[in-house]
Amino acid sequence: MTTLILACAPYDRVQPLFDGRVRVEGVEIVPVPIASEQSFPRAVQRAEFDASELSLSSQLMQVSRGEGEYVALPVFVSRAFRHGAIYLRRDAGVAGPKDLEGRLVGIPEYQMTLGLWVRGILADEHGVAVNAIRYRTAGTNAAGRRERLPLELPAGMDVAPLAEGDTLNAALLRGELDAIFSPTPPKAFTEGDPRVVRLFPEVKAAEIAYHRRTGFHPIMHVIGIRRAVLARDPGLARRLYEGFLEAKRLAMAEWDRALRASTLPAMIPWLPQAWEETRAVLGADPWTYGVSANRAELEAVLRWSAAQHLSRRRLELEEVFAAGTLDT
Repeated sequence: MTTLILACAPYDRVQPLFDGRVRVEGVEIVPVPIASEQSFPRAVQRAEFDASELSLSSQLMQVSRGEGEYVALPVFVSRAFRHGAIYLRRDAGVAGPKDLEGRLVGIPEYQMTLGLWVRGILADEHGVAVNAIRYRTAGTNAAGRRERLPLELPAGMDVAPLAEGDTLNAALLRGELDAIFSPTPPKAFTEGDPRVVRLFPEVKAAEIAYHRRTGFHPIMHVIGIRRAVLARDPGLARRLYEGFLEAKRLAMAEWDRALRASTLPAMIPWLPQAWEETRAVLGADPWTYGVSANRAELEAVLRWSAAQHLSRRRLELEEVFAAGTLDT
């Protein structure tokens, strides 16, 4: 029996693997329930875990550089629409996406998967020359955030950190940034400061329309297995993939049962309706795993990563995902 240390946030779709309801043949999983903000640096910089949740963007960068310790499984434990992640200073004169060209825009890390997606959406859907935007990096509301991987950008691109101790929220309010791309809302926005607004005010409508045009449900994170672990047990990639698939199936079945019960499992009174609306837009399985079901989306991400000077070259899917999982 192989012991496998698995680091991942305790998502509902992963929990059955963590609590032992789903078993993987020949493996004893030792779960490390940990937020991605904590696991990513430890996995990317030190490869501490046998298997780990990984930033899709960071993984592509490392594979293109021939330096990644992990190979990915097409297990997309984190997905998130990103139209709501673009915040503006109301008086910056940004009336639409094209107005972002040449502007100073804050982002926690240029290489983060959120940035990859936001820039890809702006480029493909709105014709924005995203490499012409000037980027400043820092934590959104707390100082100290830095790129977890070194960037290799061409001389013409303007990407630089803010001063030590500064935040994107503070720089936006001082008028030093025109906009912010961030998964976490700037504090000024959550506090209702009228100086900060979203680029797409009707976020849900914009994201549903985007999905209907493209079929995409943006992939943020994958699961990676250390190459050294797979070298000892090549079939583990497929078995672990199937374990994650079964865990997700159980989680969806649990939601179906819970939302039909007379009492709700969460303090959201319209949760059953939200689940129905989600499936009406995204389909019976709103959280698909596997390469085949997500090929067009994955190909777009590979294209964007190279175009945004993150990957050194355009990767092929066969380079990214473990053998035995490509035909899922």
